[in-house]
Amino acid sequence: MEPRDLLAHYWWLLVLVLGIIFYKFILRVFFGMVIVPENRIGLVTKKFVLFGADKSLPDGRIIATKGEAGFQAKTLAPGLYWGMFPWQYGVDMQGFTVIPEGKIGLVLSNDGAEIPTGAILARKVDSDNFQDAEKFLNNGGQKGRQTAYITAGTYRINTYAFTITIADMVIIHENMVGIVTTLDGHPIDGGQIAGKHIEGHNNFQDFDTFLKNNGNRGLQPSIILAGSYNINPWAIQIEEIPMTDVPIGYVGVVISYIGEDGKDLTGDTFKHGNIVSKGQRGVWIEPYGPGKYPINKYTLKVELVPTTNLVLNWANARSESHQLDKNLSTITVRSRDGFPFNLDVSQIIHIPANEAPKVIARFGSMGNLVSQVLEPTIGNYFRNSAQDSDVISFLSTRKERQSSAKEHIKAVLDDYNVNAVDTLIGDIVPPEALMKTLTDRKIAEEEQKTYQTQKMAQEQRQGMEKETAIADMQKEIVKAQQSVEIAQRTADATVKKAEGDANSLKLQVEAEATATKMRANAEAEATKARAGAQAEATKLNASADAERISKTGLAEAEKIMAIGKSTAEAYELQVKAMGGDNFTRFKVTEEIGKGNIKVMPDILIGGGNGSEGGINGLLGMKLMELMDVKKKAEKSE
Repeated sequence: MEPRDLLAHYWWLLVLVLGIIFYKFILRVFFGMVIVPENRIGLVTKKFVLFGADKSLPDGRIIATKGEAGFQAKTLAPGLYWGMFPWQYGVDMQGFTVIPEGKIGLVLSNDGAEIPTGAILARKVDSDNFQDAEKFLNNGGQKGRQTAYITAGTYRINTYAFTITIADMVIIHENMVGIVTTLDGHPIDGGQIAGKHIEGHNNFQDFDTFLKNNGNRGLQPSIILAGSYNINPWAIQIEEIPMTDVPIGYVGVVISYIGEDGKDLTGDTFKHGNIVSKGQRGVWIEPYGPGKYPINKYTLKVELVPTTNLVLNWANARSESHQLDKNLSTITVRSRDGFPFNLDVSQIIHIPANEAPKVIARFGSMGNLVSQVLEPTIGNYFRNSAQDSDVISFLSTRKERQSSAKEHIKAVLDDYNVNAVDTLIGDIVPPEALMKTLTDRKIAEEEQKTYQTQKMAQEQRQGMEKETAIADMQKEIVKAQQSVEIAQRTADATVKKAEGDANSLKLQVEAEATATKMRANAEAEATKARAGAQAEATKLNASADAERISKTGLAEAEKIMAIGKSTAEAYELQVKAMGGDNFTRFKVTEEIGKGNIKVMPDILIGGGNGSEGGINGLLGMKLMELMDVKKKAEKSE
């Protein structure tokens, strides 16, 4: 082979090798071949236009839909394309747009018509979930943030035309509710704080339907319950709050701030607010029973009203768990005599369930009922009641005042649709100085009772001692009585001996008996005086010994006086019985007798008025002789 032919052969061999090596480049440059991988799309940029009238984009547009130069609306799906010469077309391989589970894709359109004035979001148009930008623009798609969004999945999105932002789905947890505020729509009607209730938007997941049905921007009356929702956060804001809990023993009175003005259902007798049907603006006539309710706290307010007995304490150191009495304190009153003192009061009330709306319509809340009615009513009642009495009387008539307070407060609360169950007066704390006075007085009274008891004991002991003394004196009395009888018998014998001696002896015996009796009486009086002295000694404590000594001295004096008096009385009786001269002679004779002086003869016989005078004398003489013989015999023995 000639060298020239050999050179041509090598040349073609070199071209073949280079073609094999650079075939992609050759196909791309000379044939405009573009291969889009299966997991990508091709974003096309047209650099210039050779033929046709539309060589440039209209003002304000950045995406070409009619072959203009610039970013092209159409994308290249995975596959093989020809005629895309690199000097005229730029192809950028872009991965698919993937929206993960639990997320949504928010779409910002980089091109399109202008959003109407007053709107902040572009309305939805048919564009195959924003995968067909040309269709989006041809159907009047608007520039900016879109109301529509794309859910979890894989999409061929032209990122020249649309910017995708990943956002979380809205999750409302159990026992929670979602409060909705929309950011686009018609303005809220005048006099309302929330928009109209709109149907068909599937819990605000279809915001375009909400707008087509003339939904309002701002606070919405509707709420969304527990669950997961595809909600566009550019269009809707969600606030998650707990459900409203109405505990057992309460009812929930609903106050609606939205809705039409309803007709008052209470009639002309109740003039303290409108009580309306459910759904209207005002206080609803039907309260909620115990349970949990999805309540929009901005459009509805639920006031809890206890339907069980409610205890309110006017006491500094005590408050109930409901805390309605946390601002109540011990009542300070002033008595008629000017003493200030404190008292604790407990009031038990009951509000029937069917009366709860009236209470809320009148006062707005239970706290207002306490502060506007119960606190001034009960406080003023007890202040007025205390001014009509002194402290001691107030304390002593506590039961009656408690009953009176119950009746008065019940009559007042009946006018406010509240039942007064009971009024209880707790601790009453009088002034300290007065309490000391009362304590001292009570101690004195108790001491007086103690003294009286001791006095009674002493009197009983005195009586016992008196009876004991009388019993002890019985022997002396019996002995005295026997002595009297013996004396009387001796006197009778002596009288038989001699009438004068007998009379004298009889008087002497009687005098001795009287003296003995007087001595006994004196001893009894002395014992009584000693017992009285001991009783007084117990009563007077410190002066007991002195008084006893005094009484004992008086008793001794009275004894001496009694003995002297009895002796004098005996002498007086002897004088009366014998005569003054005879008594004198008798005493002289008695003294002579004591001295054994013999002034009379052994035998004296005198005459008398009767015939037996001499005989009596002889008999007396004989009796004396016999007695002398007997005495001599006894002596001799």
